[in-house]
Amino acid sequence: MITLTGKTIYLRALEPNDLEFVYAMENDQSIWEVSNTQTPYSRFLVKQYLENAHQDIYEAKQLRLAICQDEDFPAIGLIDLFDFDPQNRRAGIGIVIQSIENRKQNIGSEALELLIQYAFYNLNLHQLYANIATENTASIALFTKFGFEKIGVKKDWALVNGIFKDEALYQLVNHSF
Repeated sequence: MITLTGKTIYLRALEPNDLEFVYAMENDQSIWEVSNTQTPYSRFLVKQYLENAHQDIYEAKQLRLAICQDEDFPAIGLIDLFDFDPQNRRAGIGIVIQSIENRKQNIGSEALELLIQYAFYNLNLHQLYANIATENTASIALFTKFGFEKIGVKKDWALVNGIFKDEALYQLVNHSF
């Protein structure tokens, strides 16, 4: 089981009791734009997902961790490694904090720093990338704070509420090897 501990938060593996939290996050239409979700998820599908969350990143090609503040375990956000490619030593990375109040408390920064360190030093990855809507200034500031560089823009990439939006690709290369 993975647990990564920071100063004020920790990242932990998903648990069966995260069902309602993950269900609420996956069905929150206000964040569908950043999660590339287009349809709601049933509790049944989320339960199946949680039952398989124990799979190793090499098997599942992704790792989703709960972001927590308190020792009693409730999740306040999720952070993911996805499109894990061990041959080329890279993965995508994404983060979402559920409540707006928690988004301004440096929680995202601490969680992102923990997962970057885990990806580079435990998984031996060479690079991480993030897809960020060009108008998502908060996410751009978060990722560039850790050295992610914009390497390109995908024009009219995502259709959101009838409007095509650009999405930038940010990359962080681990040069410490």
